[in-house]
Amino acid sequence: MASRVAMIWVSCLLLLAAACQGATAAPRLRVGHYKRRCPSAEYIVKAVVGKALYQNPGLGAGIIRMAFHDCFVQGCDASVLLDPTAANPRPEKLSPPNFPSLRGFEVIDAAKEALERYCPGVVSCADVIAFAARDSASFLSSYRINYDIPSGRLDGRVSLESEALRFLPPPFANLSQLVNGFKAKNMNEDDLVVLSGAHSIGVSHCSSFTDRLPPNPSNMNAALSALLQTKCPLAPNFTNDPTVVQDIVTPDQMDNQYYKNLRKRNVLFRSDAELLASSLTSRKVLQNALFPEVWERKFARAMVKMSAIEIKTAANGEIRKNCRVVNK
Repeated sequence: MASRVAMIWVSCLLLLAAACQGATAAPRLRVGHYKRRCPSAEYIVKAVVGKALYQNPGLGAGIIRMAFHDCFVQGCDASVLLDPTAANPRPEKLSPPNFPSLRGFEVIDAAKEALERYCPGVVSCADVIAFAARDSASFLSSYRINYDIPSGRLDGRVSLESEALRFLPPPFANLSQLVNGFKAKNMNEDDLVVLSGAHSIGVSHCSSFTDRLPPNPSNMNAALSALLQTKCPLAPNFTNDPTVVQDIVTPDQMDNQYYKNLRKRNVLFRSDAELLASSLTSRKVLQNALFPEVWERKFARAMVKMSAIEIKTAANGEIRKNCRVVNK
């Protein structure tokens, strides 16, 4: 009898341990995660993104950037979407790397609202960002960049301005800072060079690169420098900070033109120019400039890899009903 009771206790303890492990283990991401509970999830997001980009292609660049800014801070958990509250007046989205430049929030809102009508409480905001970034890259590349994205992420409950400043590489970062920032997220030099190709689309505020315009020293192409000086004030500020396209050759196409521009020093940011600062990254820039199909495949793989950074668990994650606020 005593041995039987002991066996029951052991079984209970094993079940309790398994339950605790389940609460702390990250969910297993897989392609087609919503196939049963919300089979049209990815189609719904794609339709919303397609409509938005048809009206304003620049939003696609913002959504791809949003995925990067989300995953590098607190992991891929939609923490970048959380609005300020009385308890947390300075979330990530108000941090200088994100405000006022980060765009596409209204597209994510529209996709989530459509999903909540079709299958309420099923699809996480983190997965909406991942789907929307994939679809944006596909639309902006004329469908040359296309990939399956594993899903099953949970939404985080923590969003801090200070962490965005800590983990997002600034546009004036040097190569060592860029490499170390990527390695901190288990991303390597190849991922750094490949994902920088997203700068082939979208716009930038002048304040992000005026450190490379006269009277400051810079190796920027003289013709590009002269052009930018006609568009940017000498000292941009919050009320006078115009935007310019990042790729002066194919501004509305996501392609490998970025790498050709980079080799001619026709790029805006120091963080772009720094990719030529080592033989390793310089070779990767050349490869991407010469072989567009290779870059497109590598970009897809790097986006999938990035989308798995620091996935939330049942203990610290949820599926938000509204992407801008945590569940009550």
